[in-house]
Amino acid sequence: MISQCVGPGRRLTRKAPGSRVMKIKNSLKSQKNRHGACRVVRRRGRIYVINKVQRRFKARQG
Repeated sequence: MISQCVGPGRRLTRKAPGSRVMKIKNSLKSQKNRHGACRVVRRRGRIYVINKVQRRFKARQG
């Protein structure tokens, strides 16, 4: 089984080896200045830093 149920509406999934893991930070101020293409977006009540040029610069607040 690839994913297992953790709670109502939540799933715990296993990452493939070598896949990038999103950084989880308390403050995204320094994360948004890492690259010129970084953008701060709000999705489902969470704040994310996304970068479509360099995907490794992704981060989430919390």
